[in-house]
Amino acid sequence: MNTAPPFFYQGRQVSLLTQHGKQDLVRGPIESALGCQLVHTDGYDTDQLGTFTRELTRAGSQLDAARKKASIGMALTGASVGMASEGSFGPDPFGAFMPWNTEVVLWVDRLSGLEVTGFAHGPARSLHRIVNSPQELERFATEAGFPEHHLVLRPEHPDHPDVDKGIRDHETLLKSFHLAQAKSAHGAVFVENDLRAFSNPTRQKTILKATEDLIQKLLSACPSCATPGYWLSQQIPGLPCRDCGSLTRLPKAEIWSCKQCGHEEQRAVHTQPWADPARCDFCNP
Repeated sequence: MNTAPPFFYQGRQVSLLTQHGKQDLVRGPIESALGCQLVHTDGYDTDQLGTFTRELTRAGSQLDAARKKASIGMALTGASVGMASEGSFGPDPFGAFMPWNTEVVLWVDRLSGLEVTGFAHGPARSLHRIVNSPQELERFATEAGFPEHHLVLRPEHPDHPDVDKGIRDHETLLKSFHLAQAKSAHGAVFVENDLRAFSNPTRQKTILKATEDLIQKLLSACPSCATPGYWLSQQIPGLPCRDCGSLTRLPKAEIWSCKQCGHEEQRAVHTQPWADPARCDFCNP
């Protein structure tokens, strides 16, 4: 990997629009690695771009929302570089057995037109359940990692308009439960993890991983134009099977490329020259 000059973003102001405490997570790693100055703003209600509690559905993709946040952040602060974070939750991509979190941390340099994205994935604390008693609520709270992970309660069902967010202690939890139960026709209360960054330590760890991925990309310079963000853009499948020689879906090489000047190169994958027969569709259909 070619290391980008440490002064590329030295002293540059970088905006970060967030209402959920992400500036405290990423400021140290970003400023230490790049020498830039993170400028936090909360001058726009990011819930207008979508909420995890479903009051507003996110328009467009996860990356679209991050681009919007970066653009608004730069407009509010006057910075020419914008950073933005956006998360999503769903079932894991392997077997759909567990809750899963995908985090995007985006870097936009308006002067150069550069856009670099850090990614991270991992298991999530994003449980939800209908409960009918304080005992059921306490069992759920334990499973959900409460009180370190905050909770959200609402009467009856997931889309009830009366919602209580950011519950972080047992006394408040029980009080909120009784209030929600009193508003429920059948005494049912819907409870879920609060997925906002400051309320969910598990998500915070994934955001940090995405930030580290972004930093590594920004520290990788194009060998042709020295622009940051020179990174793996494609894998070429076809590593031959050790037993039968058939080409497998495992990569035999990688393409690294620069978004700025278009330079690219093919690199051999530094693994064994043969694929394990267990990964061969012919030997192990």
